[in-house]
Amino acid sequence: MINILIDRFVNLNPVWQALIATSFTWFVTALGAGTVFFFKQVNRKLLDGMLGFAAGVMIAASYWSLLAPAIQMTRETNNAPAWLPAAVGFLAGGAFIRGIDLFLPHLHLGFPTSEAEGIHTKWRRSILLVSAITLHNFPEGLAVGVAFGAVAANLSSATLAGAVALAVGIGIQNFPEGLAISLPLRSDGMSRLKSFWYGQSSALIEPIAGVLGAAAVLWMKPILPYALAFAAGAMIFVVVEELIPESQLGKNTDLATSGAMLGFVIMMILDVALG
Repeated sequence: MINILIDRFVNLNPVWQALIATSFTWFVTALGAGTVFFFKQVNRKLLDGMLGFAAGVMIAASYWSLLAPAIQMTRETNNAPAWLPAAVGFLAGGAFIRGIDLFLPHLHLGFPTSEAEGIHTKWRRSILLVSAITLHNFPEGLAVGVAFGAVAANLSSATLAGAVALAVGIGIQNFPEGLAISLPLRSDGMSRLKSFWYGQSSALIEPIAGVLGAAAVLWMKPILPYALAFAAGAMIFVVVEELIPESQLGKNTDLATSGAMLGFVIMMILDVALG
């Protein structure tokens, strides 16, 4: 039965593969958010370690699953200097998230409502928190979608196993993200059901971004190296601007750093072993 399901998945259109993969990453976020039904608070040390872990996974995925294939693809096609699409796409991805960051009202975990970023609004704290995590999840879904779309280009540096490894890695680090949004909302007095709803809904953007990413590279294959690097730049921007600072708020710097190292190694192993 499992072999039949695997064969069917392998033969699917990359857009459908991306949708299934990003639905998995959303599901893991929902599992993390579901911890709110069993706990009301999360230990700060545990949270910092998990945030560091998520940062490590995203850093490793940015290189092993996105930048390295982008560089290799450019070398194989000889359409441009090997570094050019990676550099342009990477900076464009960071600039894109920065642009959204400037306008979308959002609030990072651990900060008071008075420090909300983006356009001034009267949105409630819960909506601002979810907005921040949604902004964070967009490049993750985009990265998975682009990775599956890249497989259709039939280049040696893009493999289905590698795309699956990326989805698994993103899914693993989504668990603490769901937890990190739902439990603080519960601590603020929100009901368990609403806390769970907001926690899981922050990842609903991932299937949308995944489908868009896969479809874009299928329709415009020449932009594939740029698209991979774009997703990498977007993820690194989120890591440096959000995840790492938030993991340091509790002053558990060594624990957060150890979590980042562990996340990096696990994602690297996944990508090298499966890709």
